[in-house]
Amino acid sequence: MLVPYGHDDLRGRRWPWVTIALIVLNLVAFMATKDRMQEESVRAVHLHAETLLIVASHPDVHLTPAQQKIVDRIRTQAPDALDEIKTNSREAAHEMGVEAPDGLNDEEAQDEATRLGQKIDDLDRHSIMGQYAYTPGKSNFISLFTANFLHGGWLHLIGNMWFLWLAGTVLEDAWGRVMYSIFYIVAGAVALLAQGAAMHGAPGGVLGASGAIAGLMGAFLVRFPMTKIKFFFFIFIMRIRFKAPAYAMLPLWLGEQLLWAFGPGGGIAYWAHIGGFAFGGVVALALRFSGANEKLDKAVEEKVSWSADPRIEQAHEAIRQNDLDGGIGLLKNLIAEKPETVDAHDLLQQCYLRKQDVESARAEAAISCKLNLKARENDLAWKNYEDFLNMGGEKFPNTEWMALCRYLEGQQSWIRAAGEYEKIGQVYSSERTSVNALVSAARVQLKHVGNKDEAARLYRAAQDSPVPHLDWEEAIKKGLAECGAPTGSTPAPFPVPSVK
Repeated sequence: MLVPYGHDDLRGRRWPWVTIALIVLNLVAFMATKDRMQEESVRAVHLHAETLLIVASHPDVHLTPAQQKIVDRIRTQAPDALDEIKTNSREAAHEMGVEAPDGLNDEEAQDEATRLGQKIDDLDRHSIMGQYAYTPGKSNFISLFTANFLHGGWLHLIGNMWFLWLAGTVLEDAWGRVMYSIFYIVAGAVALLAQGAAMHGAPGGVLGASGAIAGLMGAFLVRFPMTKIKFFFFIFIMRIRFKAPAYAMLPLWLGEQLLWAFGPGGGIAYWAHIGGFAFGGVVALALRFSGANEKLDKAVEEKVSWSADPRIEQAHEAIRQNDLDGGIGLLKNLIAEKPETVDAHDLLQQCYLRKQDVESARAEAAISCKLNLKARENDLAWKNYEDFLNMGGEKFPNTEWMALCRYLEGQQSWIRAAGEYEKIGQVYSSERTSVNALVSAARVQLKHVGNKDEAARLYRAAQDSPVPHLDWEEAIKKGLAECGAPTGSTPAPFPVPSVK
C-alpha cells in the first residue's frame, strides 16, 4: 500500500483555519449522521430485496419509478439474477435478510409491490441520503453543497480528511482564505455534477468530499508541480519511505481513476474524482496565466506581514547611538514580557558581541536556535548554531543539537550529520544522549555514507560507553552485524571529529 504522509511545502505563513474548519465540519456532520445513515441503509437494502423478490415471482406487477430503476439496474448488471431469485426464492430471501413472499396471487403481489414502493419513496424523501446526498435528476440544488460533508464510514472520512489536509493547507496559504473557500465549494459541486452525468440516471445518491479534494489535487499539481511528496510504501514486511515530485505522482493517481472509471465501478465515484481534478487544474492554469496568482499571494503577504514591537526599533536606535546598555535594557524588558521574540534575542546577541561579552552572546544564539526550531524555521536555527560555533562555543544544548542533526539528515547532508552526532557523543559522553548520538552517527555512516569501518567504530564507541544503555544493546549488536564486525566489546578509538 502506498500512503502519502507529507510534502516539502507543508508549512504556511499562517494557520490554515479554513482547512481546519472544513475538517471539523466534516467530522461533526459524520458523527451526527452516521448512526441514522446506517439504519436507513439497512432499511433501503431490505426494501430493495423485497421488491426484487416480488418482481422475480410476478414480473407483471406495476412499479413506481424508483422501483423500476432498481429492477433495471439489476437486469443490466446481472441479467440472470431475477430468474435465479425466482428459482431459489427462499435461499435468496435468506441471503438478503428478508422473508420470501410465498403464495401470493397477482392481486396480492401488486398490493405488496405498491406498499413497498410507498415505503421506498418515503425513505427517499425523508432519509439523509434522499435529502442531502446528490442524486442526479433531482432538483435539489442545496445537495451540491451538503453532499460534500457526508461520508459513508470512518475510512471514507479519514482518507478524505487526510488528503484535504495535505493539499488544502498549502493552497489556502497560496490563494488566501476567500478564494480557497470559494474554490473548494465550487470544485465539490462540479465533481458531483460530473459523477451525475456519468451515472446516466442510475438510482442512488453521491456523497463525500473526495470530488472537492480531487479539485485541490488538480490545482496542487499545476500550482506546485515540483513539490516533492513524501510516501510510505509497505507490503507484508517491506517498509519503504521515498519522495517523488507532484508532476510524477498526481498524474499517476488520475490515470488510476480513469482506469477504474471505465472498469467495474465498485461503488466509488471515480468520475467525481476525475471531474474535480480537471476543474482544479483548469482553475489553477487560469490563475497562473491571468497573473492572479501573484495578486492573491501579495494579498496574503500583506495580511501576514510582521510589524516589530516598538522596543525593537528603540533598541536599534540605542545601538546606533552606541548606547549598548540602554539597548540591552529595552530588549531584556521585551523578553521578560514576550520570551519567544526571536528578533529580540538576535539583537541582544549583537549587543553582547559589541560589548565583547561572548559568553552571553553564545547563550542568546542557543536560545534563538531553540525558538527557531520550535517555529520550524530550521534554516535560521542552523545559522544560530553556526553563530554559536563561530563564537567559540562547544557544548551546545543537547536537545536542540540532536534536532539540528535530524535537520541535516533531512537535507541529506550525511557526512555533516554523522560528524555532528559524533560531536554530541564526545561532548555529552557522561550522559545518555551520547549513546543515542553515537548510534545515530553509526547508522548514518552505514546506511547513507556506506562507510562500514567508520560505522563499526562508532557502534563500538556506543557499546563501550560507561553510561547504562541496555535498551540500545540490541540496536548496537544489529548494527555491528550489518557492518560485518564481531559483536563483542573491544576498545574503540574515539577522536574528536574534524568538522568544518
